[in-house]
Amino acid sequence: MEFVKTNALSRTVKRTAVLTATAGLLTAGLLTGPASADAPAGGRADTLAACAYYNGNALTVYGQRGDRVSQAQCLLANRRYLPWGDVTGYFGPKTRAAVKKFQSRHHLTADGKVGKKTWYALYHA
Repeated sequence: MEFVKTNALSRTVKRTAVLTATAGLLTAGLLTGPASADAPAGGRADTLAACAYYNGNALTVYGQRGDRVSQAQCLLANRRYLPWGDVTGYFGPKTRAAVKKFQSRHHLTADGKVGKKTWYALYHA
């Protein structure tokens, strides 16, 4: 039981460190890329939040929870398919609708599942 507590604490500390470092880079303007042309007045259209939850392409579907879901949600929010308040780590109806909309606009099968082709498009769109 002690190992589980230590392992969970270790993951939390590592994630916090990554997010803190990422926030610093974002604040410094070093993490930029293409974003929607609908930038807020006075804001930069090319600044994206860093999505550092998951780096892979495993099938991610409705009802799942965790880092894969958070990553997909973050990437969708960066492209304004999902509000930032809906980046929760739970793949619910709002996430599925956002995935389908994204897939449709990127000429993918709009099945609401984040598979290899959708992951690729989310990272490279």
